[in-house]
Amino acid sequence: MRIRVLPVLLVLLLTGVFALINWTTFNTPTTLNVGLAMVTAPLGMVMLGIVALLAVMYIASVVYLQGAALLEARRMGRDLTAQRELADKAEASRFTELREFMNAEMQRMARANDDIRAAMFARMEQMEQRSRAAMEETANSLSSYIGQLEDRLERQHALPADLPPPQRSDFRAPR
Repeated sequence: MRIRVLPVLLVLLLTGVFALINWTTFNTPTTLNVGLAMVTAPLGMVMLGIVALLAVMYIASVVYLQGAALLEARRMGRDLTAQRELADKAEASRFTELREFMNAEMQRMARANDDIRAAMFARMEQMEQRSRAAMEETANSLSSYIGQLEDRLERQHALPADLPPPQRSDFRAPR
């Protein structure tokens, strides 16, 4: 029971005890002026009826307020549930969008990685071809130099001994 109801119940209990103690006086008929007419009735019973009517009206207002509060609480609960579901859907939607974005980014990164890898392999292949060409050129140059040296050596051995030796300028390699 709420603390607000306790004083009202205490006043009603004291009124009931007072009416029981003075029951004979409460039932004594008296002439009463009700505004338009004069009526003979027990004043105590009229006053007790008014107090009972006020108690019923108070209880009715309390019940109405509690009922209205209960209905409002239920409505707010439904609204809160609807908002919570809406927020959950929005959050799930954001997670889905994030997942899709992450997948797209990972695919883009994989494509970029594949492109870089392909470019590296192509460059390595070019470097390897250049390296082979340079090695072949070097091998051809060496073969040419060796052939020239062999020719000179053969000419030198075939020449008579009284000829002067070839000059240094003859040994230059062609460029």
